[in-house]
Amino acid sequence: METITIKEAQQKVDEWIKTHGVRYFSELTNMAILTEEVGEVARIIAREYGEQSFKKKEKDKNLSDELADVLFVLICIANQTGVDLDKAFKKNIEKKTKRDHKRHKENKKLKK
Repeated sequence: METITIKEAQQKVDEWIKTHGVRYFSELTNMAILTEEVGEVARIIAREYGEQSFKKKEKDKNLSDELADVLFVLICIANQTGVDLDKAFKKNIEKKTKRDHKRHKENKKLKK
């Protein structure tokens, strides 16, 4: 499978929407869909790594597929609001690095 950049992912989602999706849902609708998709990820995590158990009909749920659904909708929201996720991510990493470069290493709660 080919590797794609964040920029390419944004382009692929935009092409898919224009080809198959007719148009983007509204930002508000996409926010609701994003919340729903994150909930599906939470359900899998709670059952796979937490104390809850899967129901019979849930056993075919796939974490990677649900995470990809979250990413797809997140990219939709970025595209329709004009956010360049590549630039935003790089800026966010720089912010976190500057702010937290010692904080986690010095956090006694994180020591083994």
